[in-house]
Amino acid sequence: MLERLREVEGTVLDRPAYHADSAREKARLTGVIWKLERAQHFSEPHDPAWQALMDGDWDRALRIFEEERPGVRENARSYARRGTPFRRLRVVERPVSRYLRWEMHYFRILAEEGFELRVIDAARLAELEREQPVPEVVVLGEKVLYQVRYDEQWAPCGARRITDPQAVRATAAQIAALWEQGEPLIDFFHREIAPTTVSTC
Repeated sequence: MLERLREVEGTVLDRPAYHADSAREKARLTGVIWKLERAQHFSEPHDPAWQALMDGDWDRALRIFEEERPGVRENARSYARRGTPFRRLRVVERPVSRYLRWEMHYFRILAEEGFELRVIDAARLAELEREQPVPEVVVLGEKVLYQVRYDEQWAPCGARRITDPQAVRATAAQIAALWEQGEPLIDFFHREIAPTTVSTC
């Protein structure tokens, strides 16, 4: 399904509309949230930690991540109270990109504070990606999914809202199957990211 998702009918939402729509859906959600992230670089000009990365100030980027830890902890507890698992699967190509090395430090905080994250090697998606990479996807339970949209610089610009029941269920099942093949984020981080020096990041 992931390889055909771009062909499924959906409603195009700009970024504010996407955020508002997903917030409404999450408020009444029952079930699992799946998030699949495929691209190896994103542009995040409104994120101070990303700006620090672009400035080459690695220490500042890590300080900003740590400052966000209390908010991450409360967010994780909120999902736990609602009984809504949030499972995030990150696709990683080799060699690991500079952006991903930066992002993994934030993901480590997410994992330490209670979010479920796994990493999967891009090679495991080869059968799905014969024509093009799979899209960035967020699935909310069994009723709606969003194919997240980006502009030419890979800055987020909204999403396509898809409600076809078969497409939603099939996409969730496919991501769940990939999730089972993935590695816990913390294990990946300590093996592949933590040993690298700042200069390689």
